[in-house]
Amino acid sequence: MGTNLPELTPFFLRFEEALGQLVRSEILFIRLIHQDLVTAGGKRIRPRLAFLASRALGGAPFELELALAVELLHSATLLHDDLIDEAELRRGKEAAYRRYGNAVSVLSGDFLLSRLLHVIAKTGSLELVEMFAETARVLSEGEVLQFQVAALEDYSLENYERIITAKTAALMALATEGAAVLKGTNGAVREALRRFGLLYGQAFQMRDDYLDLMGSPEALGKPVGGDVREGKATLITLLLMEEAPWVREVLKRRASEPGDLERLRALAQASGVAEEVERRIRTRAEAALEALAPLPPSPYKEALKALAQAEGERLA
Repeated sequence: MGTNLPELTPFFLRFEEALGQLVRSEILFIRLIHQDLVTAGGKRIRPRLAFLASRALGGAPFELELALAVELLHSATLLHDDLIDEAELRRGKEAAYRRYGNAVSVLSGDFLLSRLLHVIAKTGSLELVEMFAETARVLSEGEVLQFQVAALEDYSLENYERIITAKTAALMALATEGAAVLKGTNGAVREALRRFGLLYGQAFQMRDDYLDLMGSPEALGKPVGGDVREGKATLITLLLMEEAPWVREVLKRRASEPGDLERLRALAQASGVAEEVERRIRTRAEAALEALAPLPPSPYKEALKALAQAEGERLA
């Protein structure tokens, strides 16, 4: 399949140039933060989804603006989330708020949101504006719900599904469904793109959460165990709680005792929980593949399928 996938370099050259122009500022600290975070690369999954969904429909107007807008919203949430989570690193570098202070980090995130409004206004689509507003609400509520669950120790698979859908999948669904809105595509194809974005986003976050405990610090660019140290129950820790009562205590004390993370990793391997999480990620990714059935055949549809399939093996 991989040899027939479309070449994305020309699109991303235009994307990176446009993104750099959008976030340009005369203010030094804003420039430095955006050099570190926004224009320094990253996976660019959300703009990739927007572009591939657009081209799978034959090319939607304003596909570049959609790609820029979803990346700006994502980047703004990263700035705010790192501060809230007291994260030390982002993409292998010291988090922005630790280098420049809380106020600068928050206001730089607000600056990105202002650029987002500028970009989506260009599309002239009120429906897309409403979708971005709704997604921003869902993202915010998802972040608050995650803290609420940790504070109240209200750990459950239901809450976990709500959190990953709100924090990650909703924005990815916006990237794919947004292309259908700009193209004027409705019915089964639009619903297929929305559903693909949701299911792929869920699988993506499930993989991220798995790697947060079981991955390599070198590959991730940050220490492992961040979720446990923040009291966040992810799929792997929820399943581990069913295996051993002491896992809940580790989460409650936020892995503050020596060896806590090592014990969790060892239990995940020995109990088969790690393997079960991998299976569930693959199942979710396969559901994303199946959701694309209503789309006509194209190299761009195949590229979307390849993204979902990659979640079965991703290491970073």
